[in-house]
Amino acid sequence: MLIDISGSIASNRVGVCAGVAVADLDGDGRASVIVAGFGVANRVLKWSGHALRETAPPFLADIDRKSTGVVAADFDGDGREEIYVLSAEAGTDRLFDQLPDGEWVDLFSRSENAAVRNGGTGRSVCGIDRRGNGRYSFIVANSGRPLRLYELAPDGTITDLAPALGVNLTALGRSLLVAPLASSRPDIFCANEMGPNFLFRNTGMGTFLEVAVEHRLADFEEHGRGSTVLDADGDGRFDICYGNADGPHRLMLRQSDGTFKNAATLAMALPSAIRTVIAADFDNDGYEELFFNNLGEPNRLFRQTRDGWMHTDIGAATEYDDHGTGAAIADFDGDGRLELLIAHGDAKPLTLYRGPENDNHWVRVRPLTRFGAPARGAVVKLIANGRAQVRVICGGSGYMCQMEPIAHFGLGTTTTIDSVTITWPDASSITILKPAIRQVLIAKYPGSG
Repeated sequence: MLIDISGSIASNRVGVCAGVAVADLDGDGRASVIVAGFGVANRVLKWSGHALRETAPPFLADIDRKSTGVVAADFDGDGREEIYVLSAEAGTDRLFDQLPDGEWVDLFSRSENAAVRNGGTGRSVCGIDRRGNGRYSFIVANSGRPLRLYELAPDGTITDLAPALGVNLTALGRSLLVAPLASSRPDIFCANEMGPNFLFRNTGMGTFLEVAVEHRLADFEEHGRGSTVLDADGDGRFDICYGNADGPHRLMLRQSDGTFKNAATLAMALPSAIRTVIAADFDNDGYEELFFNNLGEPNRLFRQTRDGWMHTDIGAATEYDDHGTGAAIADFDGDGRLELLIAHGDAKPLTLYRGPENDNHWVRVRPLTRFGAPARGAVVKLIANGRAQVRVICGGSGYMCQMEPIAHFGLGTTTTIDSVTITWPDASSITILKPAIRQVLIAKYPGSG
């Protein structure tokens, strides 16, 4: 199903890579992809002249680090996204901020922030607008240490609010998601290894309550890895698909009473050395597929049919024995089809795939915060031909990665959209009636101009 276009990556050098994130680093509305380098330089690639080309400034390349995970979010409310880079070496995480003159700095390297620098080895990081004010926190899931929740204090220093907000639990944290899973606000799901998962419900006041057992998501026996959110059964509620390192993978459907029930098929549940899990409509037929990125064994793809979820031919992206460690989706070239970029932990070049060329229609929705940055955590609902599709703008997609900050909707043969509703993390919303297809629809925060 997926076609290899890796030749579209210019100067595709060999190197051990890990997490992948997609962000708009220069404010022009076009995606850049950031690839964490493990003992090699981080990479920043952007589509130009029919190829993804290197654009990393030297400071961001950070060649001497063992970088693992990476995400972006507007930490300081300046309308640009900062970049959080996890490290495999304790105490060496980076938080990159671009100054008005275009130079990049590491906020953790400042003396006033040294005391709160993460002393653990993080496995995932995620951005959340917990108060709905357009300023994001970074949550870090550590291995054997408490979760961290970093925020910018009024005096400009970085503070860890995890203890005050009730999220400083300790586990072998492996993956993080932010979506309305237990409330109507951004909640936090953390898949853990050798212990129960966490589900932190947003109280609506910026604090959280841990409710995984209550919602039947604790899953005590398994070892979580990559995870993603999607509406897997078409009921308008967000469900969770997550992988396990040593046991069956899960497709947890949210029930009407708020609890979750596993509905993974036998083929989907089959154990594998899974890393990233991605939900995306690669063929623009109006139904998301599920991609399982595996380590040292074939990747898998599942698609929705009238008979349920079916294992399908993934084409060139099978990568039978590659060590896929991170992956992300975006429409890098602007043609309305999603591309999939995979990074490898076995010193192989990056690989790039795209969905098949067809006549299916599409629309893409890019919500912005009141400051003009990507509104990660916003929910977008599209209705066409009486059928609803929902997406959440990715704050971090479990296990070291982050998808593009755009809601991508395939439409199949449908040529008319009834409505698109965007709901921001503070519950503000707008509805756009009858938008045109085959466009990127920019949704500004209500009242922001």
